[in-house]
Amino acid sequence: MVKLFIDAHVFDDEYQGTRTFIRGLYSVIAYENQFQLYFAAKNIENLKNELREICGFSNVHFLQLKSKNKLTRLLFEIPKLIKVNEIDFAHFQYIVPPVKNCKYIVTIHDLLFMDYKKEFSLLYRLSKRYLFKYAALRSEFVTTVSNYSSDAIKKHFHINKPITVIPNGVSESYFKTVEKQISVQYIEEKYKITQYLLYVSRFEPRKNHYCLLKSYLDLKLYEQDYHLVLLGHKSMGNPRFENLYNIQSDAIKQKIFIHDKITNEDLFHFYNGASLFVYPSIAEGFGIPPLEAGAVKTPVICSNTSAMNEFDFFEQNHIDPTNTEILKERIEACLVENERSNEELKRISCFIREQYNWSNSASIFLSNIQGL
Repeated sequence: MVKLFIDAHVFDDEYQGTRTFIRGLYSVIAYENQFQLYFAAKNIENLKNELREICGFSNVHFLQLKSKNKLTRLLFEIPKLIKVNEIDFAHFQYIVPPVKNCKYIVTIHDLLFMDYKKEFSLLYRLSKRYLFKYAALRSEFVTTVSNYSSDAIKKHFHINKPITVIPNGVSESYFKTVEKQISVQYIEEKYKITQYLLYVSRFEPRKNHYCLLKSYLDLKLYEQDYHLVLLGHKSMGNPRFENLYNIQSDAIKQKIFIHDKITNEDLFHFYNGASLFVYPSIAEGFGIPPLEAGAVKTPVICSNTSAMNEFDFFEQNHIDPTNTEILKERIEACLVENERSNEELKRISCFIREQYNWSNSASIFLSNIQGL
């Protein structure tokens, strides 16, 4: 029986893509009885809720972290838990402890701070470069989530070991058939929003909320009774967006809905009921939200930069996010012409289900562990 430790402290903090990665991957691996899984976090109740599909399994265990301090966790708590529980493999995201009591697996989701230096502070870049490279050198098994990120790790770190790409998947819950009108009615009754454009992402300058807001305003979609819905936590200041938003009239602001705490159920209905999903982010290590929107058969406009360059199945809606004119043109085409047929949307959804599923990703992950 293989004992696998998972550093799950990301479930204690604000939502980010690493949560989706851990939850999706281990929701499949938990069914493999040859593995005993040990998830470590401070807020165990929240972690159990996030992993409720598997938290009752006999091979799934939860370990309590006492401190939220990163150094205490890495230097003392985790190494001790690994030793006491006689762990065989420990899986970390980005950073590993210096004290090593088992074999390490590290997933480095991206090195965007090295490819898009202007978006990150010098201190951030220097510290993360050292810590991430150390983790890659220290680990027996290095993984990432896209070919783009794999190339970046090879380019910047020059490490002499293979990088395994384990793509993010889309939860099966996004492929369930729920009539669009049911979600439209749900959102209208709960949030008083009717037709709307949707963007799901943390607020950071690289996420390019500014260009989407500018496009919405230039097209005067508020006059056509379209709302702009922006769901995500504000990770850092976004002056261009905030300045543009602040100078708008109260009437227009009422058409712009910003929220950072949405349940999974409500998120599904927001995706399913949207007139259009727009993902204009400039830089991503992967980019899950446009796939989730495509899975529910909502029309999607998606950036074609960084890791999202691989999402060319969005065809004419796969665009340069920095070109506001093209962004406006595609928004108008999707809303006014309603050019995406149901058959096209079904085809995109089927392709996403086939290419981006957690069963495939778990198979890649497990085959590599078994080879160590």
